[in-house]
Amino acid sequence: MLIDDPHGVIETDSAERRASEDAVVGPRYLREWNVIAVALPVGQAFPRLLLRQGNLTHHDEFPHGMIVDMAVVFQSPADVKQKLARAGYLASDAVATTVYLAATLGKPLLVEGPAGVGKTALSQAVAAATEAELIRLQCYEGVDEARALYEWNHAKQLLRITAGRDESWDEARTDIFSEEFLLPRPLLQAIRRDGPTVLLIDEIDKADVEIEGLLLEILGDFQVTVPELGTVKAKQIPFVVLTSNATRELSEALRRRCLFLHIDFPEPDLEADIVRLKVANLDKTLADSVVRVVNALRAMPLRKSPSVAESIDWARTLLALGADILDDEVVQQTLGVILKHRDDAEKATAKLDLNTVLGS
Repeated sequence: MLIDDPHGVIETDSAERRASEDAVVGPRYLREWNVIAVALPVGQAFPRLLLRQGNLTHHDEFPHGMIVDMAVVFQSPADVKQKLARAGYLASDAVATTVYLAATLGKPLLVEGPAGVGKTALSQAVAAATEAELIRLQCYEGVDEARALYEWNHAKQLLRITAGRDESWDEARTDIFSEEFLLPRPLLQAIRRDGPTVLLIDEIDKADVEIEGLLLEILGDFQVTVPELGTVKAKQIPFVVLTSNATRELSEALRRRCLFLHIDFPEPDLEADIVRLKVANLDKTLADSVVRVVNALRAMPLRKSPSVAESIDWARTLLALGADILDDEVVQQTLGVILKHRDDAEKATAKLDLNTVLGS
């Protein structure tokens, strides 16, 4: 068994380790992923998990101890589903299972799918369900190390150099490249946090390919190298979610470090439940009608199919207008809520048959 000690990782006899694994880790398939039980210091109530890949048996093969609080919070896929629901996110079985595995194994989660299906909302729900701090890196074309990882406060450094004109450069350099002058950005903030953390790297496909190289060290070893300060290693593994709309292909090196989850448009029954959860006082019949029409529109060759977010917006619009049912007039008046391109609206107007869709 491995004991989490302030001075390192201590290994005890194998019999105790096996007994502890059975008690703490649970099902055998988790132990096959090399999930190793770790006892807490005296006075802390719950066991945690120390996760590593490979068949490591000696404590000196671990550069440092990293623990995963999420493994304590989520006990099973069913537990994930229940806690996400309490946080306002209705997850399918596939989503709940993948989130559970990502939390238990300490692996980043790469979530792909169309825009508006709940990829970003998933990370927000995980943070809410686990009472973790959500740290978000919004990617865009041109995002660089200074915006994603860290940068130095150059103005403050210049003031420090000016104030110490009588000092040698070696003396000044030691001072200005210290914590006081460091501006941590989302990636470094997540790595340095002591408490439970959810790191959201949103729309990674919008960033340049070079940013993926920056992520490999973080997602593979959960550490960041700052040349002037050294290597910053995570005390806890944050729950990492990367989202992508698949506008470009991500590198195999990045994918290899992650568990993969594709979120598509939900099944009609689940989507109706989501709409009713998000739109208070919405009639079940109207919610079902909204979902049926939206699914009919998705079956058309549109430039941009309506997302779940737009289904919710449409339901709120109908409620605000006091519409009890969907008819041709109401649909025509509110079509701009769910279709954002003129040619899509024209196709829908020409091809959508409400009587057939709603079975009336």
